[in-house]
Amino acid sequence: MIKFNDYKEFAEARSEYAAVALNPDSTKEEKETALNNMMDALNSDAKNEVKAITTQKMAELENAHELKMTNEELNFFNDINKDTGTKKTGEKILPQTTVDEIFEDMVQEHPFLSVIGLKNNGISLKIIKSDTSGQVVWGPIFNEIKGQLDALFSEEDVTQNKATAFVVIPKDLEEFGPQWIKKFVVTQITEAFAVAAEEAFLVGDGNNKPIGLNRNVSEGVAVTGGVYPEKESAGTLTFADTKTAAKELAGVIKALSKKENGHPIVAKGRTVLAMSPGDSLDVEAQFMIQNLNGQFVTAMPFGLTTVESEFVPEGKVIAFLPARYDAFEAGKLEIQQFDQTLALEDMDLYTAKQFLYGKAHDNNASAVYDLKLSGSGSTPTQPTSGSGTASK
Repeated sequence: MIKFNDYKEFAEARSEYAAVALNPDSTKEEKETALNNMMDALNSDAKNEVKAITTQKMAELENAHELKMTNEELNFFNDINKDTGTKKTGEKILPQTTVDEIFEDMVQEHPFLSVIGLKNNGISLKIIKSDTSGQVVWGPIFNEIKGQLDALFSEEDVTQNKATAFVVIPKDLEEFGPQWIKKFVVTQITEAFAVAAEEAFLVGDGNNKPIGLNRNVSEGVAVTGGVYPEKESAGTLTFADTKTAAKELAGVIKALSKKENGHPIVAKGRTVLAMSPGDSLDVEAQFMIQNLNGQFVTAMPFGLTTVESEFVPEGKVIAFLPARYDAFEAGKLEIQQFDQTLALEDMDLYTAKQFLYGKAHDNNASAVYDLKLSGSGSTPTQPTSGSGTASK
């Protein structure tokens, strides 16, 4: 199968795109250029791998599970083979089995998308929310029923936003079978939409895209041109020593333990800290100890877990409850051949589109903190003097 983890040009271009996307001073043209460079790098790495495997048999390219294709898939990818190099246009809907595979790969290969709980759903969503109130009344066994639980239900009709990308397919596909074409297409679509979803769910501004975890969605917040404002910092995390670290993280969880309407919710054991890859390592090092067997283990308190993403700004921590964020992708995934020849050697372009929706249940579902590590690591033998929770 295609060894996506070996795509070094693409990994480098993806990091560069993340840096441009997170820079508030980047222009629309710069972001588009960075995105195009990222997809060109993906194409380049994939094309290089094609050259490396053309002498191998298809049985060596795909394992037994991946060679199993439905008749619908065989027809679809055979049609792509026949159409490549022509100027035919028209949307072609990917078989549902392939869409399911793309969805599974996105979730499995990108830890953040797995943690956030990305779900498949329809294009038009109706989100039903409820808040339960009331009380249980105790009394003798044969007394009348006195307690009443009231559930306040509300509906929110939402429409998903369309995400688009392009797929690059070699013209000389006759030497490859439909199984390889499927893998080639699925690999590109998977990563293109995974990058888009991860960026949007974390830092999306809500303007024709999902509303990210770093955005203020409080009731009555001023939304200008469809753009939700960024959350202000909820404080600073230093993890200076064990006691300080414990108090700071307790403050993080406590802040997430109440809905915006004041109703309490259990956040302990359910809170996730999202950080940039470098910051994630620094934080884990702060909580790393060596056990009696000489193994290094990271012991985060209160059941906290961490996840890293290139789309979290350096020096920031986004704390959130995955269960309180709606993340959906859905609808038919369509591929359409581009109607003009572009300056890519021996290649044809296809556009692909998918639909995404993302928004927190309320503004207390996440919080953004500044990260300013001051210690060399928290260990059980370290002095436990320290002060304060995360401070503003």
